[in-house]
Amino acid sequence: MQFSNVKTAAMAAAVLLTSSLIAGAQAATPAAGTWLSADGGTKVRVSECGDNKLCGKVVWLNEPVDPETGKPKTDKRNADPAKRSRPLIGVPVVNGMAPTGDNKWSGKIYNADDGKTYDAHVTLVSENAMQVQGCVLGILCKSQTWKRAD
Repeated sequence: MQFSNVKTAAMAAAVLLTSSLIAGAQAATPAAGTWLSADGGTKVRVSECGDNKLCGKVVWLNEPVDPETGKPKTDKRNADPAKRSRPLIGVPVVNGMAPTGDNKWSGKIYNADDGKTYDAHVTLVSENAMQVQGCVLGILCKSQTWKRAD
């Protein structure tokens, strides 16, 4: 009789654990994954980074070698001189995007092309497309669509 209770308790624990894992998987942000920039030159891996925020870093470059130096591209246009020698692969570009609605986030985005950080909005428009918008002064905005790469 005791063995039956232990078996029942073990089954209940297994069901609860499975339910928790499924709920956790469903709670993961649909924007998580690797995204290809609109020009096809960069891949950014986006993931949650606390408090349901999104962060992302460069994980691939179509042209990883700087033609001027023959070495891996660096963050040479960064406003912070101390960061100009860091490799572009690994640079955080999507920073602290907080949820603002269903499949929408707002925060900051770093543009390595000009070394500046902009206010930004991200909207998941489909399972495989994400609109990324960077703004200056909140009114001058530029948008592009990133495609899922994974």
